[in-house]
Amino acid sequence: MATEPATAASPDAPTPSVRGAALWAMAAQYVTFGVTFVTGVIISRFFLGPEEVGLFSIAMAAAMIVSVFQDFGITRYVVGEQELGEGKLRTCFSVSLVVAFAIGLVILALAWPVASFYGDDRLVPIVAVIAASYLLAPFGIVPSAVLQRNMDFRRLFVVNSGSILAMGGTAVAFAATGWSALSLSFAVVAQMGVKAILGIALSGIRPPWPLSFGGARPVFGFGSKMMTLYAVAAVGMRSPDLVVGRVVSITATGLFSRATSLAAQLVTLLTGAVGAVFYPAFARLRDRGEDLAGPYLRVAAGFTAVTWPGMAFLAAAALPVVLLLYGEGWAEVAPLLALIAISEFFFCALPLQGELPILLGRMKLLLIVNLFETFVSILLLVIAGMISLEAAAASRIVYGAIWWVAYAVMLRSLVGLKWRELFDVYARGLIVALATIVPLLLVYEFVDGPATINFLWLAGAALAGGLCWLAALFLCRHPARHEVSGFLEIILKGVPLKRFRMQPAE
Repeated sequence: MATEPATAASPDAPTPSVRGAALWAMAAQYVTFGVTFVTGVIISRFFLGPEEVGLFSIAMAAAMIVSVFQDFGITRYVVGEQELGEGKLRTCFSVSLVVAFAIGLVILALAWPVASFYGDDRLVPIVAVIAASYLLAPFGIVPSAVLQRNMDFRRLFVVNSGSILAMGGTAVAFAATGWSALSLSFAVVAQMGVKAILGIALSGIRPPWPLSFGGARPVFGFGSKMMTLYAVAAVGMRSPDLVVGRVVSITATGLFSRATSLAAQLVTLLTGAVGAVFYPAFARLRDRGEDLAGPYLRVAAGFTAVTWPGMAFLAAAALPVVLLLYGEGWAEVAPLLALIAISEFFFCALPLQGELPILLGRMKLLLIVNLFETFVSILLLVIAGMISLEAAAASRIVYGAIWWVAYAVMLRSLVGLKWRELFDVYARGLIVALATIVPLLLVYEFVDGPATINFLWLAGAALAGGLCWLAALFLCRHPARHEVSGFLEIILKGVPLKRFRMQPAE
């Protein structure tokens, strides 16, 4: 099981290896976006309505509040540990198996209380099937973590792409044969199973037998701290669906979750999994004692340069996008989508806000910030949900602003960020975002309105917006223009990608 970490370049001066890894990570997320997006459109248009999607969203949210514990911090421990030999890998795998199996049983036990709380017995089998999926999940945790540690994102691309394709195919097949919301639960089982099989095959890391717990103390110590963070983060991430389902209605949850998932999918499409690339890269910077402020500023610039224009366009095109994708039956999603897309400006402004405190050993500080912003999130959502579903979506903007302040202050103290430099990046990012939506606004003004615009005009506005984005990026001298040039060079020449050919697993 032994493996040696590959040498990774610093994000401070991106080398072809880091850029190549980022391209593979982004490619995997593009596949994930494409499959998830197409699956959602097909299921929503032909098979499932808002209430059925709402049922699954509630079940999945309840399960994931518990299921986040299954990783037990193993992924970050494997990726960030300075010395990782065969013995530690066997221990990590063993701990992962035991913890995840226990979590699967806890999720199964939750099926009846969740159904009782929402007064809908249809939730019992949905939660039970999701619980079964988490019995398969631990077999993919350590193999994927080792691939990430080694910056082998080409193999990780195969693992993630294969698993998401299994998910999409299973969801559509079961929905088409009348399994209703259960089809989405069966899809989760297929995704976890295929991810485990591919991860084990491509990483060369096999499940240990017999289980080994020698030297498990540091693993349990790190994991226990991470579990606290996971608990708070899970409540913050999954509470919107649960709160909306209880305060408003299950149908409202289906509408709300469709809006949030579409915005999240676009963020995934735009940024890829570059966070997974930069986590090990920043770990190497930390180990060498190098400055983190400069590299972090470049990462933040890159994130905002792509996510802010995307979210601006999604907010402006919310109504035509929803009508074209899901049909008139989902029209109520549009105003929610616009509000949630605007809130993403705050959440995308500070990438790696959870990873850097962990790498720097400031988990207690991170926990305090997590507790504060999670409390604010739930409080605002409950109050706004009592007013209306639109108010609940609008509360995400207020929450996002408070979230940004909390994490910006924390990151400034950890890596020495300077406000002037950070806001300079933001100012240029806003210019680029505004330039992106100019063509769409002109179409609305002189051609057709949001409710009646056809696909060709929308696609043309998106293409023109992309060209305006690229021009604005260079005209306002945005820091991310260098990264764009670097990625284009890699794609056009293809030289660094030759270094990422798969080698047979040991």
